[in-house]
Amino acid sequence: MKFLTLTIFLFLSNYIISYDRILGKDFATRSEVIATNGMAATSHPLATQTAIDVLKDGGNAIDAAIAANAVLGLVEPTGCGIGGDLFSIVWIEDDKKLYGLNSSGPAAQDMTIKKLKAMGIDKIPPFGPLPVTVPGAVAGWTALHKRFGKKSFDGLFTNAIYYADNGFPITEVVGYYLQLSSVRYKDYPNFKDVWMPNGDALKKGDIFVNKGLANTYKEIAKSYGESFYKGEIAKIISKFIIEQGGFLSEDDLKNYQPEWITPVSSNYRGFDVWELPPNGQGIAALQILNILEQYDISNMGHNSAEYIHIFTEAKKLAYEDRAKYYADMNFADVPVKELISKEYALERNKLIDLKKAASTYDTGIFENGDTIYMTVADKDGNMVSLIQSNYRGMGSGMVPPNLGFMLQDRGEMFNLDPKHRNSLEGGKRPFHTIIPAFITKDDKPFISFGLMGGGMQPQGHAQIVVNIVDFQMNLQEAGDAPRIRHFGSSEPTGETMINGGFLSLESGIDNQVRSELMKLGHNLKDEKGGYGGYQAIMRVDEVYYGASESRKDGHCLLYTSPSPRDRQKSRMPSCA
Repeated sequence: MKFLTLTIFLFLSNYIISYDRILGKDFATRSEVIATNGMAATSHPLATQTAIDVLKDGGNAIDAAIAANAVLGLVEPTGCGIGGDLFSIVWIEDDKKLYGLNSSGPAAQDMTIKKLKAMGIDKIPPFGPLPVTVPGAVAGWTALHKRFGKKSFDGLFTNAIYYADNGFPITEVVGYYLQLSSVRYKDYPNFKDVWMPNGDALKKGDIFVNKGLANTYKEIAKSYGESFYKGEIAKIISKFIIEQGGFLSEDDLKNYQPEWITPVSSNYRGFDVWELPPNGQGIAALQILNILEQYDISNMGHNSAEYIHIFTEAKKLAYEDRAKYYADMNFADVPVKELISKEYALERNKLIDLKKAASTYDTGIFENGDTIYMTVADKDGNMVSLIQSNYRGMGSGMVPPNLGFMLQDRGEMFNLDPKHRNSLEGGKRPFHTIIPAFITKDDKPFISFGLMGGGMQPQGHAQIVVNIVDFQMNLQEAGDAPRIRHFGSSEPTGETMINGGFLSLESGIDNQVRSELMKLGHNLKDEKGGYGGYQAIMRVDEVYYGASESRKDGHCLLYTSPSPRDRQKSRMPSCA
């Protein structure tokens, strides 16, 4: 009887992710959103609505993205905030060109490996003052706005300030992570004051008011971000971190500048996939795709054992290079051109055994070496791919008094081996996991997309591209499809892959496939969550198609044409 019950369960488990839809794949949660005048997709409804409000108020995609990101820092503090960093890829229709922005912050100038070693530290801890690096998000907003913005900067914070002052209900997934975060951070200074106002962790449906962040946003808005880096906010941040035993000084904040960079690409079966070069990990997605392109993926079948095996081995190979080479290119020689070349992919592919999972891979040799994603498009054809994060969980646990936000812990990603490209140096940016992406076709914008989630991101990007190109899925199906996640690869922080790492398969992947993968030598490990969060906007001729992650709280909204009410008055609430 027990055997029969187990058999029935295993049989039914293959069909758990299935919907009664008359069109599309069985696993699709809904149709794509379709519009002509503009669109926004974020991980929270209030942020998405804010972006649409800005578009209806005459703003462009850049304005809308900034406004939505400010709201996300309030409503989804478990994934982002102004204590973290920002990266973006922007398509400007008038220029017919992509622009890249790296707004990740460096380590404090006074922080060195020698000093940490003298403190008995062999690895930068994940929490506390030591992993705090300069937060780049606010500088990223001002850089984007100065170059491409249309509306007044201070007006972009109206919604965020209103919700912070008046309160909003906590959504389901955010509430879940706030419950976990409260256990982790409750004993850090000022955390309870912000996120446990009544002594208990915030949960789904609770009304959350953050007066501290409202006041911080007001200062940022009226000073055009100056107060955050050169004014009162900067003083509070620096004083707090130094008192806690860290190194971040007022000069570190004052001297920070984001960097405009050129995105890099690789062509996958006629589609140009764009990522940002290191210190981020985006080129790992290109390395994976370059290997996959050598196989007839479409005929293998989606999420077949053959496909998952090859994908996993390609990921392992890319991540070995990621561990060795990826670093701040202002401090280290990173052979980007060679790493993303088709010739290199051909050589690396020779290492893949089609009948056996590899326990280890060597890196290639060259002579010379928790997050939110959102996207917005406007009526003029401009498109923004933006990702922003505090890194691990909510960040470092360091909450400056009365400001309403937590500082990031990105410095944990430094290597303390002085010979490594990603070694800690004062003023150097650490290896970064958050990556926006973009696809063009025949030099025209096609898809602005991203998939958040630490080391899941490059392999998530590659899966989205494969789902669309090889398996002919629409934009929503490409995100809803069950995902695979390999973890345990070597890391830029010094860890090495042991026994091939682990492979997790999302619900909906056939149990026969799982059995075949184990026979190939893959170590399967069940995991709930960890498969990332996806948003995307696609442009075909003059029509936008949008998709949002079914695993998160967010959604995609359209802006097709102004209603009579929209023509009469602004949609933005008053924060007076």
